[in-house]
Amino acid sequence: MADLDSLRTRWSRALEGARDAGAQVDPAPYADNLISRWSEPQRRYHTVDHLAAVLEHIDVLEAHEKYADDVDLVRLAAWFHDAVYHPDRSENEERSARLAERALPEAGVSAAGTAEVARLVRLTVTHAPAADDPNGQVLCDADLAILAASPAAYAAYTTAVREEYAFVPPEAFREGRAAILRQLLELPRLFHTPYGTREWEGPARRNLESELSLLTG
Repeated sequence: MADLDSLRTRWSRALEGARDAGAQVDPAPYADNLISRWSEPQRRYHTVDHLAAVLEHIDVLEAHEKYADDVDLVRLAAWFHDAVYHPDRSENEERSARLAERALPEAGVSAAGTAEVARLVRLTVTHAPAADDPNGQVLCDADLAILAASPAAYAAYTTAVREEYAFVPPEAFREGRAAILRQLLELPRLFHTPYGTREWEGPARRNLESELSLLTG
């Protein structure tokens, strides 16, 4: 399980880097609220472990390329992107974005910074950032980096996803999941940053093809 104290430190650093100079609001209650949300019992994949992994992948992209326009805002968007998550609902990203719009001004983030975080959270509906959107590319690539995991880690991911959707009958789940995999494989590219394209595209496509074969074979 993710180190919660480390996550709290990550939150504080990102918030300090993103908010207005001189802001005095204590970041700790915001971190605790978000961690509580990411720890809800209905989650199996979208947990604090996923949050920590997305933050780590953002760090990887930042270390290799310093690609994002404002990496601290991207990190804050990672914290909020699945802060509201119910697998049987379709408005999770919108509700997560609205949560960011309420919380971040209180925590000292400017209107422009808050709007950018909310925009990035909403972008995770499609994971289709524009060519001139490095912040969006970094967040989307970090969120989808699990697709390029080792075969064992990818298998654990697919098991956790199935557990989140345990309320869906097996045949319906197989059909729906297969459709999603085909849509992903039909995309011209899964990743948008130079590092993601170079390092993650090939392994991700192999994992997706293998899962699709298992579902339809």
